[in-house]
Amino acid sequence: MSRSGYTLPVFACAAAVAALRWLHDRKPLTLASIDLIEPAQIVEIPIEQVAGLSENTALAIARSDPGDNLDLTKDTPIWALVEWREEGEVIIIKGGEGIGRQLNADDKPAIYAYAQRLLQENLQRMLAPGEKITVTIILPEGRSLAVRTSNSAFGVVEGLSLLGTTGISQPLSTPDQLAVFRAELQNKASSFESLVFCIGENGLDLARKLGINPEQLVKTANWLGPMLVEADVLGVKEILLFGYHGKLMKLAGGIFHTHHYLADGRREILAAHCAIAGLKSPDIQAVFNSATAEAALTHLKSLDAETGSDWVNKVYSAIAETIDVRAQEYIQSHSESGKKVTVCGSILFDRDRKIIVKSKTAGLLMGKLC
Repeated sequence: MSRSGYTLPVFACAAAVAALRWLHDRKPLTLASIDLIEPAQIVEIPIEQVAGLSENTALAIARSDPGDNLDLTKDTPIWALVEWREEGEVIIIKGGEGIGRQLNADDKPAIYAYAQRLLQENLQRMLAPGEKITVTIILPEGRSLAVRTSNSAFGVVEGLSLLGTTGISQPLSTPDQLAVFRAELQNKASSFESLVFCIGENGLDLARKLGINPEQLVKTANWLGPMLVEADVLGVKEILLFGYHGKLMKLAGGIFHTHHYLADGRREILAAHCAIAGLKSPDIQAVFNSATAEAALTHLKSLDAETGSDWVNKVYSAIAETIDVRAQEYIQSHSESGKKVTVCGSILFDRDRKIIVKSKTAGLLMGKLC
């Protein structure tokens, strides 16, 4: 049985709680009690070190433990610097070294809603009336680890994000986690005939902002193939595949487990659709040689801007339609009933969480879902 752990915001919060406790009591904590909020439970997080830096400042260190997950933040230290302040807001949260900056949000630190809420609520309970603090979260290894992530594809640079909607870090790439996803799917399929499959947190967040009922959202992580088959078995009539283009386009190449450790093929898929659309050879080569899917998309956008063409729409519309076809073929090939399979539509978005394209079927499904 795989072991779950906690998300990065939990360890940042634990370090901040330990540092604030030092300022109050001048005593080091070895365990910090954290209310995860989502889910509603109290957990004990080990604290490695606590130090008072001055009368008004303390530093504490926790260490990430995401459980049995393919997570590069495993064992990375998280520091929290807490300082007393006399004026302004009760709690100010800052991103220090190793916390990424959001290029599409005025360089704000990449400390997202759940992390903000977790810190605010846990620290607020410890403050006496009139007390005010500044909390700076530091990830000493964040800048070097970020190079190995897709953060830059979503406009986050120079560090990692404190991202997530829950305090529990599930082992998303293990078979045990597939059982958890299937259980959620079974529950929602009993109430809805139309569901939205989101690979990750970015898709879930954007789908909610577009007005899709959260109860119809299902997180799949990289398990799109088995989740599609399960939905068909459960009698789900319509599925909207909603994802970052660099992930979701893999389905157009027949790749239905999208973890990069297992398969990629993005540049081949993009280059093939560019060739079919009639793009000139030098530009096809530029797309194929792009370091990331986002860089390839940027190249197509620049061609459109220079020539007034519509390559982005042509290429990505073809990819979206191919995803729909391949998804339904995949379900059909795994169906034992021979009945009409679940209808699939796909929406692809870019690093700025802006929709690039909707397939024709996806457009119809969005009309029902929003």
